Amino acid sequence: QQINDPPSPPPGKKPSLRKDTLRGIELETQAKWEDAKVFEADANSSTSPPFMVTFPYPYMNGRLHLGHAFSLTKAIFRAQYERNKGKNVLFPFAFHCTGMPIQAAANKLKAEIEKFGCPPKFPEQDPEVLKKMMEEAEAEAAKKAAKKTEGGKKKGAKSKLVAKGYTGIVRQWNILTKMVPESEIPKFVDPEVWLQYFPPHGLSDLKRFGSGVDWRRSFITTATNQYYDSFIRWQFNVLKSKGKVLFGKRNNIWSVLDNQVCADHDRSEGEGVGPQEYTIIKLKVLEFPGVLKPLEGKEVFLAPATLRPETMYGQTNCFALPEGKYGAYEMVNGDVFIISARSAMGFACQGYTSEFAKPKCILEMTGMDLMGVPLQCPNAQYERVYTLPLLTISMGKGTGIVTSVPSDAPDDYVSLQVLKDKPDFAAKYNITPEMVDPFEVIPIIEIPGYGNEGEACATAKVVCEKLKIKTFNDKDKLAKAKDETYLKGFTTGIMRVGPHAGKKVSEVKPVIKQEMIDAGQACLYFEPESKVMSRTGDECVVAATDQWYLEYGEEKWRSSVEKHVFSDNFNAYDPASLERYKQSLAWLKEWACTRQFGLGTQLPWDDQWVIESLSDSTIYMAYYAIAHKLQGVDNLDGKKGSPVGIKPEQLTDAVYDYIYRGMDYPADCGIAEDVLADLRKEFKTWYPMALRVSAKDLIPNHLTMALYNHAAIWDDEPGMWPRGYYTNGHVQVDAEKMSKSKGNFLMMDECVELYSCDATRFACADAGDSLEDANFSRETADNAIMSLYTELEWVKETMKTETELRGGDTMVFMDSVFDNTINRLVKETDKAFGEMRFRDGLKTGWYELIGARNAYRDWCNVSEVKPRSDLLKKFIKCLAVVMAPITPHWSEEIWSAIGGEGFVVKALWPVLPDEDKLMTKQSTCLFKSLRQFRLTVQKSKKKVKKAVIMVVDSYPQWKVEALVWMNENIASIDDSKVFMGDLKKWTSKLEDKKNVKNVMQFVSFVRKEYMEIGAVAMEQTVPFDQLALFQGFTKYISSQLNLAEEDISIVDIGKEGPPQGCKNSDGVGPGKPGL
Repeated sequence: QQINDPPSPPPGKKPSLRKDTLRGIELETQAKWEDAKVFEADANSSTSPPFMVTFPYPYMNGRLHLGHAFSLTKAIFRAQYERNKGKNVLFPFAFHCTGMPIQAAANKLKAEIEKFGCPPKFPEQDPEVLKKMMEEAEAEAAKKAAKKTEGGKKKGAKSKLVAKGYTGIVRQWNILTKMVPESEIPKFVDPEVWLQYFPPHGLSDLKRFGSGVDWRRSFITTATNQYYDSFIRWQFNVLKSKGKVLFGKRNNIWSVLDNQVCADHDRSEGEGVGPQEYTIIKLKVLEFPGVLKPLEGKEVFLAPATLRPETMYGQTNCFALPEGKYGAYEMVNGDVFIISARSAMGFACQGYTSEFAKPKCILEMTGMDLMGVPLQCPNAQYERVYTLPLLTISMGKGTGIVTSVPSDAPDDYVSLQVLKDKPDFAAKYNITPEMVDPFEVIPIIEIPGYGNEGEACATAKVVCEKLKIKTFNDKDKLAKAKDETYLKGFTTGIMRVGPHAGKKVSEVKPVIKQEMIDAGQACLYFEPESKVMSRTGDECVVAATDQWYLEYGEEKWRSSVEKHVFSDNFNAYDPASLERYKQSLAWLKEWACTRQFGLGTQLPWDDQWVIESLSDSTIYMAYYAIAHKLQGVDNLDGKKGSPVGIKPEQLTDAVYDYIYRGMDYPADCGIAEDVLADLRKEFKTWYPMALRVSAKDLIPNHLTMALYNHAAIWDDEPGMWPRGYYTNGHVQVDAEKMSKSKGNFLMMDECVELYSCDATRFACADAGDSLEDANFSRETADNAIMSLYTELEWVKETMKTETELRGGDTMVFMDSVFDNTINRLVKETDKAFGEMRFRDGLKTGWYELIGARNAYRDWCNVSEVKPRSDLLKKFIKCLAVVMAPITPHWSEEIWSAIGGEGFVVKALWPVLPDEDKLMTKQSTCLFKSLRQFRLTVQKSKKKVKKAVIMVVDSYPQWKVEALVWMNENIASIDDSKVFMGDLKKWTSKLEDKKNVKNVMQFVSFVRKEYMEIGAVAMEQTVPFDQLALFQGFTKYISSQLNLAEEDISIVDIGKEGPPQGCKNSDGVGPGKPGL
C-alpha cells in the first residue's frame, strides 16, 4: 500500500492548480484502466493482428530515472499507436536482477557497517577530516593540471572540486539514503532484500507513468524466480546442444578483486571495452648500474608494449617515466621484465607467472634508476641503444616502458629531438650526449606522398615539420600527426628494410610479429582498450582463464544474423543504426557467458558457474508470451505459484521444447496437454516480436546478442527472429548531461509529481528521436501543463455551447480548409508515429493541428461567423485519438467530454478522406502570404495606411525559360557548385545580356525555395484563381494587418501592372503574392 500511495510534491515546487488538475485526472484514469484491464492482451482476446513491443528490463539496484523514462516512451508511444490502429498489442515489462551489481552493492554496504558502525560514522563526516581530504585532493588535482598545462591560464582545480561537492569517497549507505528510509538500510546487506524492494517500486513508478503494460506478465530474474530460472536453463541446454556454448581459455576483461570476468553490466566504467592485443618487445638489459645490480646474471628485459611490431627496425632508444614506479618481475620461464605494477598483474593473469594473479616482484625501482641503461633491441640497426626520459608516459596504459621509433612515431621523434637540442634538460636525467646524438632517425617504410618514390621516408619527421611541432606539450598537434602517420603507414605503407622489404605493411605486420615471437624476441600481452572499473571499485585487467563462452562471430552463425539484419524482414528505423549493427556483428566475438560470483541462474551442466547478466537476457521476450500463465499478477518472484497450476519443477526441457520449438507433447510431464497447447498458442501469437526499443548503447552487446540467440534457438524458423529494433540517443536535461551536482538529475516519479505524467511524456516526445542525444526541456514540460489544461478547458466550454454553433449542409471556404487540414495533419501524424518520429508527430498532431483550429477560430471571430459544430467535434475527436499515444490520460478526459464510447486507448485511429491537394495549395498560399505580409508591415519604417496585394497568374517568358532550364537540370540542383557552374554556361548564351543578372538572381531564389518546399517552387502556373482567393478574405486580411478593409486592394499585375513606385514586384509569381 505504501508503494501505491502517490508521493508528496517535491520540496520547492509550489502547488499548481493546472498541474494538480492533470494529476487528478491521471490517477482517476489509471484506476479505471486497471479495473477494466484495458492493457491486458491474450492470444484469444482478439482477431486483430498481434503486435508485441518490448523494452530491455531495467536493472533493479535503484529507482527509475528520466533516462529510463525517455527511452521507454518510444515503446509506450508505439504500443499505444498500434492499439489505436486496431492491433492486438502486447507490451510486457520485467525487472533484471542478475549479475554483479546487486551482490557487489550488498557486500559494500555490509563492509561499511562492519567498519564504521550502524548507522555508520564515516571519517569525512568530521569537518576537519573532510577539510584535509579536500586539501589533498586539490593539491593532487593542481599537480596534474600543472603537468598537463604549458603556459596560459590553468584550470582551477579547487573550484571544480568544490562545485562537485567533493568528498572523495562514494558510500553505498549514502546512495541508499536517497532511495530508502534510513531505518531500512541495514536490511540491504542481504541481496534478496534488493530483489524484494526495488522491483515493486519500479512497477509502481511505471504505473504512475501510465505505461500501458500488461502487468500479469511481469517477473524478476535470478534463481529466486524458479519459473524464469527453468526457462534460462532450457535456453542454455539448447544452445549447448547446437554447439554454441564452448569451454576453453579465453582473454576476457577480469576483476582480480572479484576473481571473475567483468562483463558490461558488471562495470561502473568502461562499458563496451574489450581486450586489446599488444606485442611485448624484449629489450635486453646489457649493464646493471646502481639499483639494478642485484639483477646481474639474470635474463632481464625492459618490456614495452606496442601495436606496431613491424616498425622495430627503426628503434633508436627506449623511454621510461623518470618519476614512474617500476618493478623487476620474474616470469615462469625465468625471464625478468621491468614493467609497471599494473601491467605485471596483467601478465600474472595471462599465464606468464607461476601463480595466477600473483606477480612476483624481485626488485623495485623508479624510472630515474633506468635512465641511461644500455639495451639490445631486436631487429634494431643499432647494436646498443639507451633508456631515455619521456615525461608524457602514462603509467595507466601499457607497461610504462615505451620503445622509440622516431621515423614513424611523432611523439618519439619530437622527444628525441628535444633531448638532442637541450643537453641541459637531458643532463637532469643523467643523459649524456653520446646516449642521444649518434642516433639518427632510420627511415624504414615508404608511404606514397611522403618522400621519394621507392624509398623509405621518415614520415614522422615530415609530418612534425609540416605541423610545426617543436615540443611534446603540443598534444593536439601530436595527436593529429600520430593519426596521420599511423593510418597512412598501415594502409598504404611499403616496407623498405628487413627480409620483407617491398611488401605492404598491412600484409607483413602479422608475419613479423610471429617471427619475433618464434625467435623469443617478443610475446603477446593483452589489456583493456581503455580503463574499466568493476562495480566493486576494482580496475580491471585482461585474464586468460578457463571459461564457458558463446561462440559469437562464428562464420555461419554470424552470416545468418547479418543476412536477417539487412533483409526486408528487419527494420532498424535509421541507416545510422543499421551501420552500427554491421560494426557490432564484425566486432562481437567469443563471449564469456558465466561467472562464479553474483546472482543468476546456475549453468545446468556445471553448477559452479552462474550465467551472467548479458547472457540470461537474450530471448526472455519469448518468456513474456507465457509468463502470465506461469506467474500471473502480483507474483514477480513466482513464489505464489502458477494461475494454471504448473510447478517450476515440471518445466522440463521437453516441456519448453513443446511450447517454443514445436516438438511432441511430453506425455510424462504431469501437465495437461490442453494447458501446454494454450501456452504454445500464446507464443505463436506474439512471436515474432514486432519491435524492441532501446537506447543506442545496447547495440554492441544486448541487442546484437539477442539476434544471435534467436538465430540459434530458432535456427530452422527465421520467421521467429525479431522484426525491428528502434534505438535512440541519451537524454540531457536543459541541454546538459543529467548530474546531481547540477541539480538536473530527475527521477521518474519525481517528474510525474513535478510536471504530471502527461506533461512529462509530452516533453519526452518533444526531446527528439534520433541517435543523437535528445534534450528534455523543463520549460517545455511546464508549458505543456499550461497547454494541456487550456485545451481541456476549451473543449469543455465548447461542448457546453455546442448547440450555439453552426450546423447545416453549407460549407464555406474556410470550413473546407479546416476540414482538409485536419485530414492532412492526421495522416501525416499517422505516418510519423509509424516511423517512430514522435517529435514530428507531435508537431503535426498537436502544434499544427491546434494552429489550424486557432486560424479557423480567428477567421470565424473576424468574419462574425460561428464555427461549424461538426468540424469542432471532428477536430476534438481527432486530437484526442492522435494524442493518446503521448498524453493518454488527457485524451481520456477529452474523450469522455465529447461522449466517446469506451476508452480512447481502445478507440480506432480516425479514418479520413484523402487530402484535397488543390485546397492545401490555396490555403498554404493564403496563410504563408499572410505571414509574409505581416512581416512586411512590421518592418515598415512609416505607419502603413494602405496596402496593395499583388498577384500574377503566369511568369514573363524569360522566367518561364529559366524554370524550364531548372527542370531540365534538376539532377544537379543539390550540388551548388555544379548547378551554378551550369547556370553560368547557359546564361552566357542568352541573347539579352542585360537580363543575365536578373536571370541569375531569379534562379538562385527559386533554387532556395526548391530546397525548402520541393518541386512546387518551380511550377509555372497555379491551378486556382489567386485574385478571387484574396478578394474573398479582405476582411480577415485587414484584421491581420491592422488596416481598414477599404484600405486593402488586390491587383493582378500581369494585367494591370504593379502599383506606381512599387519596388518589390519582381518577386511576385504564380502562387507567390507580394505586398
